[in-house]
Amino acid sequence: MNKTSVMNEINGIMDTYCEGCFLKTQLSKDKGKTGSHKFCITTCTIGEQLKFLGQEMNKITK
Repeated sequence: MNKTSVMNEINGIMDTYCEGCFLKTQLSKDKGKTGSHKFCITTCTIGEQLKFLGQEMNKITK
């Protein structure tokens, strides 16, 4: 996998699943942006996938 394909995959996932996400919107209102972000990266399965792709991106750039 190259850097461009990883970025395209990340963008596609975010456009498909994160834009307009009810949970993200509601958590931002209830717990603030930080609480919403924490949920996304620790609990949400899509967030876990994005985290994995970010780690792959770091491997490519090193």
